[in-house]
Amino acid sequence: MNRLPLWTHRALRYLKIKSSLTAALVVLWSSRVTKRRIWVLNYKRLTSRIIGVTEYQGQSGFEYLRAQTGRHLSLLISKPSEMLNPLFFFLLVIILFPIGLGPEREVLSDLAPGILWVVALLSNLMISQRLFVDDFDDGSLEQLVFAPVPLALAALPQLLAIWLTSGLLLALVSPVFALMLGLPEQALIPLMSSLALGSAVMCLLGGVGAALTVGVQRGGILLGLLILPLYIPVLIVGSRAVTEAVLTGGDPTVPLAFLGAALTASLLLAPFAIAAGLRISLEL
Repeated sequence: MNRLPLWTHRALRYLKIKSSLTAALVVLWSSRVTKRRIWVLNYKRLTSRIIGVTEYQGQSGFEYLRAQTGRHLSLLISKPSEMLNPLFFFLLVIILFPIGLGPEREVLSDLAPGILWVVALLSNLMISQRLFVDDFDDGSLEQLVFAPVPLALAALPQLLAIWLTSGLLLALVSPVFALMLGLPEQALIPLMSSLALGSAVMCLLGGVGAALTVGVQRGGILLGLLILPLYIPVLIVGSRAVTEAVLTGGDPTVPLAFLGAALTASLLLAPFAIAAGLRISLEL
């Protein structure tokens, strides 16, 4: 129940209302005013979040994508904890692995590709659990469904902003973590490339799972069951790209080309799956 505003209590004290009926009417009227104010605040917040969607008419798809991505980036930057939590998690796990496996450099170097990719997968899974949750809670997701912009296109800016602030950022700082595990320098470029491509694929796949579970209470476990089987091939191919450059001295372009093909397929198919999943979640 909403608390009555302070001015209502002062008015009751000032008027010295003794009639229970009159007091009840005053409380009911003030509660409606308070609810109206809360509704106005929520309406302003919703319109500020979807204002770019209503301005879609007259814009090209690229202009809309760029404008909305900038809006989502500004929202993520205003909450630095959501952007830095995956990096802190990545750093913490990388520090713990040498403690558990021992300081032998050869052992860490052999296991480094798999370690880095497993931690990247878990970080992306952690991020996927928050996708579309705020939009679902404040009602802006329903506004997106009825907006003139196609829902498949409206979901892309948020995914792109999250990838830029998590997946791409993680790929850029991954050489620091790789050197901590004793990974050779010739494997740094394949590592960064594979993480950049693979994290984009996992972000799109995570968006599909998040769209299907956004309306489910405590859907984190269900989300993991849905998208982990889809993450496994990306994990295998991504770690294989780094292993080819470290152990066998082979050419990592084949695994990277596979990740590029997977990213292309995900970009073509995942937005439509996300749109269908969001509509299903809103009907539950």
